[in-house]
Amino acid sequence: MINLREDSLRQALIKEKFSDEKIEIILDKAYDFTASYWLNNQKERLEFMEKNNLFNDFYRSIFFNVYQVGLKMNDLHKKWDKLIIKTSNKKLKNKFNNDNKKALDYLKDNNLMDLNYDGDIAERCYSALIEKDGEYSRLPYIEAFNDEVSEIISALSSFADDLSNLEDDIYNQKDEYISYIKSLINAFKEVDCDKLVGKWADVDVAWMSITSPVQIGHPLEYYEDHFRKSVAIEWDIRLSNPKKGNNSHTLDNIKNMFAKIYKEIDTDDKFKDIYDFSLHSLNNVQLYISRPAMFFASEFNGLFSAQVVPNDEMVSKKYGKKIFAFSDEILQLSRAKPFLLISKEFLGDNLLKKERKILFKDSELWHKIYDITTIGHEYGHILGCDESTENIMNESGNFKNIEEFKATTGGLVAFFNDKYKNKEELNAVIRDTIKRSISLIGWMEVPEVLPYYCEGLIHLSGLFESDILKWDNTNKKLSIDIDSLDYDKLIFWYEKTYKDLLINYFNKKDASIFLNKYAKQHEDTFMPQCKEVESFVKFYYKRYKEISQKIDTSDKKENYL
Repeated sequence: MINLREDSLRQALIKEKFSDEKIEIILDKAYDFTASYWLNNQKERLEFMEKNNLFNDFYRSIFFNVYQVGLKMNDLHKKWDKLIIKTSNKKLKNKFNNDNKKALDYLKDNNLMDLNYDGDIAERCYSALIEKDGEYSRLPYIEAFNDEVSEIISALSSFADDLSNLEDDIYNQKDEYISYIKSLINAFKEVDCDKLVGKWADVDVAWMSITSPVQIGHPLEYYEDHFRKSVAIEWDIRLSNPKKGNNSHTLDNIKNMFAKIYKEIDTDDKFKDIYDFSLHSLNNVQLYISRPAMFFASEFNGLFSAQVVPNDEMVSKKYGKKIFAFSDEILQLSRAKPFLLISKEFLGDNLLKKERKILFKDSELWHKIYDITTIGHEYGHILGCDESTENIMNESGNFKNIEEFKATTGGLVAFFNDKYKNKEELNAVIRDTIKRSISLIGWMEVPEVLPYYCEGLIHLSGLFESDILKWDNTNKKLSIDIDSLDYDKLIFWYEKTYKDLLINYFNKKDASIFLNKYAKQHEDTFMPQCKEVESFVKFYYKRYKEISQKIDTSDKKENYL
């Protein structure tokens, strides 16, 4: 409830046989509860900062004003979610009987997508889809949500005025912050839907120039909307640790791996422009090891893990990207979580005890694994893409459903290629991959995180094909081979699969071509192509719905502290 997990809460309510209508009412109340909790918490934090004279006047003003804008962003998020996700998109799904491609074709043919700088269809939208009498149109947020957006513009104007009367004598970024806030005002004010993407690109450009440890987060991601990729209402402050951020070994691994694989699959330099584009973005990454200091709107629903942004590749082509990694936050949250019965049932005591020893007793190794798997994942997003990749590959609406696998696997293959890797780290990375891939099955019916579920299905295909995992369908028993210390077959599978995937990206083939090798459409979700994996996934999800909230009392945290 504190880090609202709607998917888990929804499963608990379904189990108690609540109606769909009642579940939506309860989820709305849960969001309000979580929002209220964090707003009070963050208000106390502001008072503490003021009382103890933390930061200086300039940065205290940033925290105060981000809070004031955040209150208005909360109101916008609720209206945005109700209109776009819970109303228009549901009607669109019904109109085309859950056929994403037909829905996308309809949207494109009827000029219902936002346009990029060249007048082509953009890979994301900042307008709202409105349905009336079966007909659809789009409106800029300032018109679709006039009251809420007007309040945000007013709060942002006060924000800029306050900063103009203060000085940043620590990082000398006053002009950069003010320019950024003014660009947000201009973007929210824009009434021409075909200019929205350009105005929000201006926001990203201004934002990239802010390099202080106090980083504001604005609308950047678009996982919730599977049709138009409407950018969610995000708003936060990430406070980074200036002593951390030197992650050159992971970055060097990524560069070395990408250069090696590129030479193997493109001997004629046919795709050198894409390779150079990726390399330029890698070389211009700003890495921030951060903690979420304040957050609002869509960010009450879900957890911080890591993020590489902006998603606008034209911006990244010139200015690079920022990677945010919340490693300390994830470590604390992971230690705070209870031990669950479903983990014991499928992963077994052997794997879990090894993982828990690292989690509670070896924070240095835990952070190394996080660097390899999570920060490596964010670097992996950058590879193989240029400014048109997502648009072209998303013809069937499945780009995101392979992109998360591409990101994680880029980090894994870079680690597998690292001649300095040791057995302890290798074993821990494989265990983490097994644990995460299985846990992602729980997101089978959660639309906004379906890309991660699909990622899990592809990982599981490799783990089963490599005989790391075996499923006894008769006795409903999963066997995990983590003691042989021979992962050559699995590593070979990852490297071969990653090459195939990059070839798909370089040629900009529809994402479904790769996805359908491992997963097939099944109603609103996907099922594995491999019968053994499918049998396991179906049984795991059945048990997930039955016992996912049950606590495992056979092992205790005291055993590791």
